[in-house]
Amino acid sequence: MADRKQASDYPPEVLELFDGYVHNALSRRDFLTRAAKYAVGGMTALAMLESLQPNFAWAEQIKKDDARIKAEYVTYSSPKGSGEMRGYLARPAKAKGKLPGVVVIHENRGLNPYIEDVARRLAVAGYVAFAPDALTPLGGYPGDEDKARELFAKLDAGKRTEDMIAAAEYVKARKDVTSKIGCVGFCFGGGVCNMLASRLPWLAAAVPFYGTGVTEDEAKGIKAALQLHFAGTDERVNAGWPDYEAALKKHHVRYRAYQYPDTQHGFHNDTTPRYDEKSAKLAWSRTLAFFTKQLH
Repeated sequence: MADRKQASDYPPEVLELFDGYVHNALSRRDFLTRAAKYAVGGMTALAMLESLQPNFAWAEQIKKDDARIKAEYVTYSSPKGSGEMRGYLARPAKAKGKLPGVVVIHENRGLNPYIEDVARRLAVAGYVAFAPDALTPLGGYPGDEDKARELFAKLDAGKRTEDMIAAAEYVKARKDVTSKIGCVGFCFGGGVCNMLASRLPWLAAAVPFYGTGVTEDEAKGIKAALQLHFAGTDERVNAGWPDYEAALKKHHVRYRAYQYPDTQHGFHNDTTPRYDEKSAKLAWSRTLAFFTKQLH
């Protein structure tokens, strides 16, 4: 991994431009044009863009055929959303009796290998983990991150919300799952976790990573305990946190928030240079401890 770059290898302005690019605020051309002024030492704007893209070989902490788990793709019904949906189910191979369930919600690129690996990590930790693919109505995750973002922007937002709610209800209805169900999500998925907590009074725990909050009125529906993780350098998401925190306090929601200094949006995603190993491992250890407390 000698060629693996870190966030510190890039000018801060380029990282901010890349965040805009991956969230569809900038086109590819806009990124290349604006990043060109920061190109140094043979690292062209195009080279920076390509090196910031995911390398999924870095993300496989738990192999797909790990003997400790059973993993498969399954379909579930979303009658208020897109109809038949698809997701990735991972659970302990030798489980006896029911286990807590955790819904794993992806970023704005659909069910990519990084999110599947997160589901497997939870299965190894003793959970029935289910990661739905919001891109199912458009053919599913296409294997290309840029194409995935383009497809994601075409989804019907209302149906997409119902599809994610249906995913949680699918886990709740499984006979191998206890009544204790949580969710964890990243970026878009972090926002979905906040939404699920506001819409599902039976949800026990939600762990949004750098996700947008819900409105003050929606926050009053939250019964789950929340553990929220924020990057230190994430102006877009962090700008909304003070109002969301005020809403959580007003409605007496149980929550604990953590901010990780000098980290970028996406710091848990170990497929890109924005990954921060120390902070990601700390945040994940906190996540597992939180689920142990809230789901057992």
